[in-house]
Amino acid sequence: MHLLNRTCNGSPLNRRNFLHVGFVGGLGLTLDQYMRLQAADPAPANKAKAQACIHIFMPGGMAHQESWDPKPFAPVEYRGEMQSIQTKLEGVQFNECMKETAKIADKITVCRSMTHGEAAHERGTHNMFTGYRPSPALKFPSFGSVISHELGVRNNLPPYVAIPSQPAQDAGSGYLSSAFAPFSLGSDPANPGFRVQDLTLPGGVTPDRFATRRKMLDAVNDHFAGKEKSDNLEAMDTFYQRAYGLISSEKARAAFDINAEAAKVRDTYGRNAAGQRLLMARRLVESGVRFVTLTYGGWDLHGGIAGGTRSQLPAFDQAYAALINDLATRGMLDSTLVMISSEFGRTPKINAGAGRDHWPKVFSVVLAGGGIKKGSIYGKSDATASEPEEDDLNVEDLAHTVYHCLGSDAAKKLMSPGDR
Repeated sequence: MHLLNRTCNGSPLNRRNFLHVGFVGGLGLTLDQYMRLQAADPAPANKAKAQACIHIFMPGGMAHQESWDPKPFAPVEYRGEMQSIQTKLEGVQFNECMKETAKIADKITVCRSMTHGEAAHERGTHNMFTGYRPSPALKFPSFGSVISHELGVRNNLPPYVAIPSQPAQDAGSGYLSSAFAPFSLGSDPANPGFRVQDLTLPGGVTPDRFATRRKMLDAVNDHFAGKEKSDNLEAMDTFYQRAYGLISSEKARAAFDINAEAAKVRDTYGRNAAGQRLLMARRLVESGVRFVTLTYGGWDLHGGIAGGTRSQLPAFDQAYAALINDLATRGMLDSTLVMISSEFGRTPKINAGAGRDHWPKVFSVVLAGGGIKKGSIYGKSDATASEPEEDDLNVEDLAHTVYHCLGSDAAKKLMSPGDR
């Protein structure tokens, strides 16, 4: 049985959902007092704050020092050549390129003490998409696939969508059925003439012909279902059912039409990869998609980290601030969890190539909306951004927080296809 500490009013008390609104400060407790509270009864069923999640992944290993956790008072070989700016939170600074995000710092929580032990891209990516260390014996499902499995289809839209495509093998369904893999757009919404693959009928196929084919397919499926049971058959049937719902629903297809957005809104986000991907994510969760994963940039900056950051971060800064403000204006921020992560951070010292190398000992993740406390810094790295100094956060804790916000029991054991 999975037990969580609880307050006297029955709300869950556990480091894995530490970021929720009202945490610690609302209880009048220090963190060590909070962690010492004990209770023997099981936690009640999760009450979801978030109806959807947008996971923004920065592939390559985004440097915490050149983004969310600058060290302006460290020696230059640690802090690097970039400057920092004051945010809306007293005493909290971000990178110089994050002028718009600095203005909405009171709406987000930055975790500056994320840590794990995987310095290879593939293994670090696995950690941040699944909440587990890689295992040679088991392929774990991603957050999006678990949510797809647990919460299912809403408004005829795929529960899990990847923008522009599945970013890594570890962002897939793992040991779950392939029916829970992400639906990929197939192209970048920032491209001129952007259109989503597989949303329209092939030339010459009328709606009536499509309906007839579906009936024929149902008959074939019924025949084989009586003879054989396998993941491939179930997954394919689920795929066709969802595809039919998507193609036949004008409202569902419209969710992917980024051209329906007002020009002013598209300009506010930015007419670039960062802006249009984040705008598409907002359109999708607004329409009913449960979980959106998107990628932006290339952050494996072993050399020229200042130049690489200056070329990529301003567009993201504009888009991210626009997303948070847009969600808030539409009354969606409290019901949409927005997470920014990367597979690891970068080394404390600048290397000979004016860059930084892989460093999983400490880095930053950012959470907003969906029941997350606003205007907060959780955890602390040491003076040279080398390791956590306070409240280290591991991938299991992060996963529990995500699942809890979305109303899914993180302790639940899921079965792979064929297991009984």
